[in-house]
Amino acid sequence: MRKIITIAAIVVVLALVLALGLAALQSGTFNVRRTASIKAPPDKIFAMIDDFHQWGAWSPYEKLDPAMQRSFSGAASGKGAVYAWDGESGTVGSGRMEITDTSPSSKIVIKLDFFKPLEGHNTAEFTITPQGDSNNVTWAMYGPKPYLSKIMGLFFSMDSMIGKDFETGLANLKAVAEK
Repeated sequence: MRKIITIAAIVVVLALVLALGLAALQSGTFNVRRTASIKAPPDKIFAMIDDFHQWGAWSPYEKLDPAMQRSFSGAASGKGAVYAWDGESGTVGSGRMEITDTSPSSKIVIKLDFFKPLEGHNTAEFTITPQGDSNNVTWAMYGPKPYLSKIMGLFFSMDSMIGKDFETGLANLKAVAEK
C-alpha cells in the first residue's frame, strides 16, 4: 500500500512540474480579435464606439449585471473619455476604460484596466476598414499574460471565452448600426 501511495505522489509531483513547465513556455502576451462586416457608414459605427454612453446599446458586458454601478468622466467622447464600472454580482468585477487615441471613422484605442476579480491591464482596439459597400469592424484586446494566466491557459482558452463576447458585441453593434 505504501508503495502505491509513493508512486501516486511521484506521479502527482511530475504532473505538477510538467504543468508549471508548460505554462512557463507559453507566450508572455495574449491577443484576442474578432471581425464583423457591418453595412453602415463608418462615421456612424465610429460614433457608437467612441462614446461610452452608447455602449449600453451593443456591449455584451452591459447586461451581465443589472446592478452594476457606472460612471463617466473626462471628455464626453473620444480621446480622454473615461468609463468605470463596479459590479455587484462578481460577474463583471470592476474596472476602468479610457480612450487614449482615435483616428476619426477608422480606429479607437482604449486603455483597459481590470481591478477585480483579477487585476489586469490591457489594450482594446477597434478598427473600421471599408470593404465594398460594408465596413469590417475588428474588436481586439491584447496585453501581458502573467504567469498565473499562463497556468489558467492550460485549462481555459482566453480566445474562446473573450472571443464569444466580442462576437456577441459585434453582432449587437451590427444590428444597431444597420437600423
